[in-house]
Amino acid sequence: MVKQYSLAKDGNKKLSANFTVREFACKDGSDLILIDDALVDVLQKIRDHFGVPVTITSAYRTAAHNVKVGGSPSSQHLQGTAVDITLPGISPLAVAQYAEYLMPGSGGIGVYGTFTHVDVRQNRSRWDQRSGRQ
Repeated sequence: MVKQYSLAKDGNKKLSANFTVREFACKDGSDLILIDDALVDVLQKIRDHFGVPVTITSAYRTAAHNVKVGGSPSSQHLQGTAVDITLPGISPLAVAQYAEYLMPGSGGIGVYGTFTHVDVRQNRSRWDQRSGRQ
């Protein structure tokens, strides 16, 4: 379930053992933050499995920020159901493979050169952008 948060009011609220609302904020500084509970659950499982901090480089995006960063018009980031993450010392492919274990029949998993995209959409979608081609 996607919930609405306020960066000003809820920024320090813990969503799980290792994640707070602030980490999901749009990089444009807007106050509204949308976060799907299922996404937090997947992220916490990834954190627990690898035993290292998960850095969220992009989560919720406003429509204007999504355009600015060249995101897809139908990006899951717009709905609060997606994150781009990095884990120190763990390859994006290894993160994607574990996400596949967690969501074999659903969700979006994309492998990029320096990060992994994970989303909790209902249908299954996979892509590999490490070569620059889809």
